[in-house]
Amino acid sequence: MIWYGVLVLAVGAERVAELVVARRHTRWSLERGAVERGSGHYPPMVVLHTALLLGCLAEVWLGERPFTPALGWTMVAVVVAAQALRWWCIRTLGPRWNTRVLVVPGLPLVTGGPYRLLRHPNYVAVVAEGLALPLVHGAWLTALLFTVLNAVLLTVRIRCENRALEAAAAGALP
Repeated sequence: MIWYGVLVLAVGAERVAELVVARRHTRWSLERGAVERGSGHYPPMVVLHTALLLGCLAEVWLGERPFTPALGWTMVAVVVAAQALRWWCIRTLGPRWNTRVLVVPGLPLVTGGPYRLLRHPNYVAVVAEGLALPLVHGAWLTALLFTVLNAVLLTVRIRCENRALEAAAAGALP
């Protein structure tokens, strides 16, 4: 259980690193005329992602969930792959990547890196991580709850991003 706690804390530290990067990117975007869209769904997103980390630890500890090697190690590999995909997205978007929906007017849509394959690859990483991290140590309830709630939230988020990107492409920003 201790090593699983270290893994969850490492993912939490990675999330803090994302927030530091996002804050720097927010300043860059705002200096170039970006306007935030969909800010109302951001606080629930923060709560949900924090609850994922806490739920992983609580369910494993309180529910005495066992570590099943075949499932656990496979899910560790998925968590690592999700982190790699997320940072590939961050690197590809550069200062345009953010945890908020900020679109800088006049910039073309990014079509390189993972974006040549998928429109929203970062969310593939989020979905994979949200399912895999709890399942590393058998926290199936946390995996299920996060996946369902995240699906609802991502539906809102992706619609918001698509509208913002379409508005930018049409020259309708800010």
